[in-house]
Amino acid sequence: MLNFNRKSLGFRIFTSMFVLVLIAFALIAGITYYQYREQVRDYNVERLERKENSIKKDIDRTLKTTSFELITEKVPFIFKDEIFEIARIHGENVTLYDLQGNPLISSTEKLFNSQPKEAISQRILDTLTVTIGKRYVERIDSETPQQFSYSYINDPRFKPLAILQIQYVDSDSFINKEMREILIRMAIVALIVFITAIFLAFVLARYITQRLKAIEEKIKETQLDKRNKKIDIQSLPTELLTLVSAYNGMIDELEESAAQLAQNEREAAWREMAKQVAHEIKNPLTPMRLTVQSFQRRFDPEDPEINKKINEYSNTLIQQIDTMSSIASAFSNFADMPAQQSEILNVSKVVKLALDIFRERNIAFAKADQEILAKFDRTQLIRVVTNLVKNAIQATKTTENPQILVNVETIGDEVQLTVSDNGIGITEENKSKIFEPKFTTKTSGMGLGLAMVKNILETYNGSITFTSQEGRGTVFTVTFPK
Repeated sequence: MLNFNRKSLGFRIFTSMFVLVLIAFALIAGITYYQYREQVRDYNVERLERKENSIKKDIDRTLKTTSFELITEKVPFIFKDEIFEIARIHGENVTLYDLQGNPLISSTEKLFNSQPKEAISQRILDTLTVTIGKRYVERIDSETPQQFSYSYINDPRFKPLAILQIQYVDSDSFINKEMREILIRMAIVALIVFITAIFLAFVLARYITQRLKAIEEKIKETQLDKRNKKIDIQSLPTELLTLVSAYNGMIDELEESAAQLAQNEREAAWREMAKQVAHEIKNPLTPMRLTVQSFQRRFDPEDPEINKKINEYSNTLIQQIDTMSSIASAFSNFADMPAQQSEILNVSKVVKLALDIFRERNIAFAKADQEILAKFDRTQLIRVVTNLVKNAIQATKTTENPQILVNVETIGDEVQLTVSDNGIGITEENKSKIFEPKFTTKTSGMGLGLAMVKNILETYNGSITFTSQEGRGTVFTVTFPK
């Protein structure tokens, strides 16, 4: 058995409209049929009354013109021929009974094989006696519905003379024909309404499901790490307004939460960076302090090798100062967000210019002469290329035949820059940490290079990814819009 609640909204709308049309048609057809049956019944009742009045007028006329004595025993003689003429004129069977209910004369006596009339039942006589207006109608519902009307016939002095029975067969052929025609017209109208309802149900279901599909797509696209667009509520139906308003409110709260989370992450990252910088600066300060203290204790102006010792002392200090300067420069470069001084660049030309800094023969550049235009900051693009190539050089130091390939090409609406090498590769353990600001596998440096590259590319709506096999090499892929 199908679960209606698990069906799609469009299917439920379509089915509901279909059932609604069927129920409406059934109710209208039933009410119409009942109304027509009532009209048929009322029509036959009124027609019987009219026929009865007309027959009585003809009977009264016969009674006024007869030469027989106006008594019950003479009724068969009075209406010996007239009863057949009356029945023929009015098209109904007429029978006359005495006041005790025994048959006197009937218009059916000349019919072939007609059965003799039975006496009127005592129940009808009693009912007729107490009925206001001295009239009683008995209805018999069968294959051919009939009505039997009983009433008294009075002489000119209003003395009961006999009982008149009119056998009336309901005439409903005309009414039934009209009812059939109306039902046929109703069926045609219902068919048109049904087809229209199906079309409207399809359009309505498609309209609602499309709106819901658009809302579903928006919800699926919702992400914490980017700005999410709100759904326009101006053209939405009232039923979906509450849902969309709740979604838009959630987007506002999500952006506030994301902003707060980003703020917290930045603060945590800078705290970690400050700790790292402090640690790196302390490293050269310790030997510098020891060198100064040692020189202070051993300083002797009269020492013939004093100049040599001062030179050694100075070289040591200069070396440590250079180390601190390198640390400060690395930190400064990472902290310095890319200035948005974008310009239309020939990416191939700028990449070739960056590679000219390196003198290694094992660096190859593909498509160096192809013109690929993009909007980027020249300095930041050189910084990206330089950092990736430096990492490749570091990774291939122990490789017997080092090869570094730099390639620039366009894919769709994006520029793709790849730097591949056949170096030592990246271990599975280190792959998840490769873009962390303080992570490095080198014996020197602060590990800010790839973090800085990622930072630059995200500023220009770009991205950086990599694939690596340990012992076989690494490929870094940079993409950004043209």
